[in-house]
Amino acid sequence: MLFHMSIAAIDPHHVAEVLAELIGGEALPFPPVSENGWVALSDDAHGTSVEVYPAGTLLREAEGDADAYGEPGGVDRFTATHGAFGTTLETEEVLAIARREGWPAKYRKRGGMFGVVELWIEGRQMMEILTPSMQADYLATMTRANWGARLGAGAPL
Repeated sequence: MLFHMSIAAIDPHHVAEVLAELIGGEALPFPPVSENGWVALSDDAHGTSVEVYPAGTLLREAEGDADAYGEPGGVDRFTATHGAFGTTLETEEVLAIARREGWPAKYRKRGGMFGVVELWIEGRQMMEILTPSMQADYLATMTRANWGARLGAGAPL
């Protein structure tokens, strides 16, 4: 189970506000790693959240008995880091939010198994948003047994 993840954004406050809207939560300051960090915090039973740091923030391991810390680094346009988040909104509502923000978004069917709205935060950071029906398909297909069977059958992935 994923409790939280972090991403980087050009405008962390704004991105946290939009993510909070999508996951039914609230955007709050989150300064432990960066004084300009924000968090989109859901009110779900798992404390699901997305920490949003300024683009270019690097997490570093601290020496001894200390927490990891953030420091400025370079800004890459794209990253492999992404997540899939459930929403109570329907596809058209998610797409409307993306249009409002000027962020690219489209419906995609992943490997013929489950649908997602592929949302590109700030046009640079992918996030997969799953509506309630998409969540049901995801949960039905993304199991160890199903994935192993697809691999064993040589199914296209």
